[in-house]
Amino acid sequence: MPHPTADPAGTRQQLAALRPDLLAPFDTALPGARAAILARLLLACEHEPLPGLTGRHHHDGHTHVRFTHTVVSYPTAAATAFTEPPAGLTVTVQGAPVHDPAELTAQLWPGAALTAEIANSVANLALARAANPATAPLPADLTGPGIAEQLLVDGHPLHPCCRTRTGMTVADVLAYAPEHRPVITLRRLIVPADRWHGAGRPLLYAHPWQAAHLRDRYPWLIDDGETGPVRPLMSLRTVAPLDGGPHIKTAVDIQMTSAIRTVSPAAVHNGPRLSALLHTLTRDLPLDVLAETEAGAVITGHGPDRHLAHLIRQAPPPGAIPLGVLAATPAILRTVADPYLFMKDLGRVVFGPLARILERGVALEAHGQNTLVVLRDGRPVRAVYRDLGGVRVHPGRLGADPGLLGDLPTDDVSELRTKLSAAALATVARQMIAALTGVLGADPDRLWREVAAALHGTADTRHLLTEPLPVKATTTMRLAADPLHDRWTHLANPLAAHA
Repeated sequence: MPHPTADPAGTRQQLAALRPDLLAPFDTALPGARAAILARLLLACEHEPLPGLTGRHHHDGHTHVRFTHTVVSYPTAAATAFTEPPAGLTVTVQGAPVHDPAELTAQLWPGAALTAEIANSVANLALARAANPATAPLPADLTGPGIAEQLLVDGHPLHPCCRTRTGMTVADVLAYAPEHRPVITLRRLIVPADRWHGAGRPLLYAHPWQAAHLRDRYPWLIDDGETGPVRPLMSLRTVAPLDGGPHIKTAVDIQMTSAIRTVSPAAVHNGPRLSALLHTLTRDLPLDVLAETEAGAVITGHGPDRHLAHLIRQAPPPGAIPLGVLAATPAILRTVADPYLFMKDLGRVVFGPLARILERGVALEAHGQNTLVVLRDGRPVRAVYRDLGGVRVHPGRLGADPGLLGDLPTDDVSELRTKLSAAALATVARQMIAALTGVLGADPDRLWREVAAALHGTADTRHLLTEPLPVKATTTMRLAADPLHDRWTHLANPLAAHA
């Protein structure tokens, strides 16, 4: 029986039986994958409040990070976000060289589950790069449902668990992960009417991985066959029908980056209500929020079950590209004629509207996966936002209580600003500016000036432009007793020069 959550050696063993043609490319990709994950860990060493960390010292281009029982040293430049480190990147621990991020994790935090997660992230990143050589041409048509989303190879640009798929075997990863460009079908499961929570027909759309792992526990779920063909999107568990219909967000008991990807009862409740609210708030803006039109969950012994639930969401317009894909795909960026005009356009359709929606009472967690742009002649003309699970809503600013459940409502304006800044400014803007600088040779300060200009004119402008940028301390969170509780670190704000 193949072992799930395999490390590089286990992945290689399973590949030998499944895809021997990928063995040589996997071996070639492995050093670069180790370096990429190691560099993400070094970002955490450079900035996060990690367990056991007692101090940092910079000298002669190197950083020395002291923990309670050891010292880690590395070239300071290696801890630079949104850059590709050289294969073979090495740090020293008490003077001994280490190039494997899982080994570094094991030495710094012995016994932590993070070590296995990091090893699996390395393995799956190497597998993704093996299946997608950098020299491969782009698909001829990027407008079909889900095609552009499957271009993303490396996953989250900052998280060391960017390709962790806890619970999946190598065969599962090859079959279901978007970077391997599969087309799959969902299972349709008929639910007894008295066991259904939500609007619409009592029919659950179940991811095939989830159905295979859970159906035996609930024999009263009746198999109604398969859906039509669908493509997994960047999140793996959300799929786009090839016929262009609404997207379906499913539950999968798989840890990807920081969380098990289920669908909570609060999300089932909130989606349609919040969609209607945001439709009103954005009516005059060049940013569309894709409505969550229907949601449902199976009722088990504990009520609506997050493991047996789905959301149905409006599809984006043809050709809309997630900003994370755009920033990570040089072949698309090279179609941009003027990077400064491009950033000005992005400010008009993304950053400016986000600030105005914030002023109206809702902070959208606009990161590179859930924020898309429509391009015309290489220029952004409209933005699209999807996935309402990470937003924050301020009833006071709205002037009404929208009746939402869970942690979405808040009376803390700083919490709203943090949500927006961490996603849109500290991640999306920094990544896009790094990409335009690296690919097109743009001046980053001029690009930041365009972002700042878009943020002017709201009640939050001074805070967004002058306060340090919040960044999720993702490694610290993975090591915490409650890994889903947000923890933050802060960076100097490059917008302050243009306040």
